[in-house]
Amino acid sequence: MTSPDRTSVLVLRLAAPLQSWGDRSTFNRRETRPEPTKSGVVGLLAAAAGRPRHADLADLAGLGLGVRIDQPGTLLRDYHTVSDYRGRPLLAAAVTAKGVQKPTAPAKHTHITQRFYLQDAIFLAAVEGSEELITSLEHALRHPAFPLALGRRSCVPAQPLVLGQRTGPLEDVLRAEPWQAAPAVRRRWGRANGNASHVDLPATLDDPAGDDVRDDVPLSFAPTNRTFTTRRTRHTYLAAPTGLTPDPTHTGPAGHDPFALLGW
Repeated sequence: MTSPDRTSVLVLRLAAPLQSWGDRSTFNRRETRPEPTKSGVVGLLAAAAGRPRHADLADLAGLGLGVRIDQPGTLLRDYHTVSDYRGRPLLAAAVTAKGVQKPTAPAKHTHITQRFYLQDAIFLAAVEGSEELITSLEHALRHPAFPLALGRRSCVPAQPLVLGQRTGPLEDVLRAEPWQAAPAVRRRWGRANGNASHVDLPATLDDPAGDDVRDDVPLSFAPTNRTFTTRRTRHTYLAAPTGLTPDPTHTGPAGHDPFALLGW
């Protein structure tokens, strides 16, 4: 039986071929941050719970969040050009009083957009809140009401997504979880580090006394009233267990590995 007075931490493995965690868009450029945003994680939870875009988000936005970067991935730019196959000028977003789109002025024949993604990234996200709420969110993520995505609709998460509930402070939970990087990445790192038992991984945690400010706490996802507020965060490194067997004969970094580029 759950209790609204006790706290719990839900651990999520955010991995996919593509992820995109935008916190700003300028004109036709949609960027991604190097790690999940709070608005993206809250959106994931809200979708799983079946909440419509105009629903109250106060309980989800109030959850504590910590993100550990287990595999940073690489940045991908998706470059688009749009034009009318008939050679006509493109239409503008503005419409006339009759609801008809206006032509671009001056006439524009090609529209360029750029979207950025993280490819092959893996993150460990931990959300902390009341045991009752966390339990309901875990059930929702295992039986989602709406399709789940990692930042954008096209970024479908890989399995496993839910690693389960943990007890204790959020930072300690992130420190104790085994390294989630791909097997090839872990093997390559192990060869270079003598299969050391722990690896230092960057992490970002909610902290009222933190020295960084993020404007990514959602107050509303309503299409006509998307609003956000700020939170303070702290950056640190956590020594996480690698799951590798230490090599007692290892005395230093390994030499050149001819198979490293193959991911072996």
